[in-house]
Amino acid sequence: MPRSRGKDELESLRSEADSQGDAKVLKGLREMGARSARERVMGLLDDDSFVETGAFVKHRSGDHIMHLHTPMGDGVVAGHGKIDGRRVVCFSQDYSVLSGTMGEMHAGKISQMVEFADKSQLPIVGIWDGDGQRAHEGVTSLGATGSLLDKLASCSGRVPIISVVLGTVSGTSALAVGLSDFVILGAERGRMFMRSPYMIPEVIEGDVDEEDLGGALHHSSRSGIACMVSENESGAFDLVAELLSYIPDHNLAEPEVLRTGDKWSRKCKGMDKLVPDNTDKPYDMREVIKKVVDSKRVLELFPGYAENIITGFARLDGNSIGVVASQPSVLAGCLDIDASVKAARFIRTCNCYNIPIVTFVDVPGFLPGTVQEWGGIIRHGAKLLYAYAEATVPKLTVVVRKAYGGAYLAMSCKHLGSDYNAAWPTGELAVMGAEGAVNIIHREELAGVDDRAMRHSQLVDDYKEKFGDPYVAARHGWIDDVIEPEDTRMELIKALRPLMSKRTWGPQKKHGNIPL
Repeated sequence: MPRSRGKDELESLRSEADSQGDAKVLKGLREMGARSARERVMGLLDDDSFVETGAFVKHRSGDHIMHLHTPMGDGVVAGHGKIDGRRVVCFSQDYSVLSGTMGEMHAGKISQMVEFADKSQLPIVGIWDGDGQRAHEGVTSLGATGSLLDKLASCSGRVPIISVVLGTVSGTSALAVGLSDFVILGAERGRMFMRSPYMIPEVIEGDVDEEDLGGALHHSSRSGIACMVSENESGAFDLVAELLSYIPDHNLAEPEVLRTGDKWSRKCKGMDKLVPDNTDKPYDMREVIKKVVDSKRVLELFPGYAENIITGFARLDGNSIGVVASQPSVLAGCLDIDASVKAARFIRTCNCYNIPIVTFVDVPGFLPGTVQEWGGIIRHGAKLLYAYAEATVPKLTVVVRKAYGGAYLAMSCKHLGSDYNAAWPTGELAVMGAEGAVNIIHREELAGVDDRAMRHSQLVDDYKEKFGDPYVAARHGWIDDVIEPEDTRMELIKALRPLMSKRTWGPQKKHGNIPL
């Protein structure tokens, strides 16, 4: 009898652990197309691979009739499983349990998974859907959340952290999401706020709609928090799987090499026609990148934020690479505050996880104006320069057209330790554009001639011949080669192959002091 009663009790406990929260809330979520926390985990992971941990965890609060509201699990499903055969650690908040709020045991359960990922050197995938800290438990929920934030910060740079936001995330939970390497936001219900929208004056007064304040459009185009947006939950999980294919399990591992059948010696046919002869005419740098990388496939990150610079993952000869590129079709490719921060963050992420960086340059300079100067373009521009100089992974650069002044230096120039720098015949490496340089150097001469336009044109041509020609830069050792556009893929692969074993050493220090 005791053995039988123990078995019945265990089955009862398992049944309670598998139960959902508020049935009415769950029904409302399903009507909006959302799934339960457990269903989300099963949708994320390979079939029959999920191993749950902490299933019997329950809150310890006796206040506010909490015993009537929270089933076992305390509002979060956690464990580990596989995505495309790769083991990952994951958790999913349950909005049907007290609006997914984070109590002491809820936060502690996630903290244990973060510790497990750190010890096991496995990526973390968190599915967030909760209204911040649990007011019912008071300061105990806040303290446990602080411990979680500390563990996430310790994990940063050691194992990849991916957050998938499929509901409302506010308060300190939003800060936890902000510590992630990558944030994927659901377009339908995904929202993030530092404070509850109902506590923000502009929302209360009706001046700003809460969806505009914290929804997918805002965070993918204005705040720069969401690196990708998915129209539905299944699409979000597909993005997680694709993202993981480019990054290793931890910082001591190398990304997986995946051959696509794209020949390394393939010519980039039609490349020379993509860039206009008129240097002031814009074009889409994405088309240049696609012709170079394997299977013309690029997973772009932050496509709607700081669009004057492109960041994303691709493959070259089967190797995972991070791509950073000027975008001449937006602000003529000038670097501004947002572009500098976007690129610097991405470069440091690639450096954490041993992913080579390939940079395509067509940059006329930093964006001028009082808004940029007062906003701190000097400090933010220095972040980009610092990130490139600090990176120890293989760094390859192609100057497609313009490479002027401080922006040239900040975009992985040879002087910042780039390993391979090439230029197309159209490349111009100079302090500034020829027109502006002539106006400064020959100001007095031009003021005293009758046909100023003709003389100015002659002086511009002379300046370009002396300083704008990429062969001038090559003679100084600033670039390694001048290559034909159609050979770009082949030359980059030849340069990358020996660099895959690159290792660097430097003097010991806690860390550098990047101008944050």
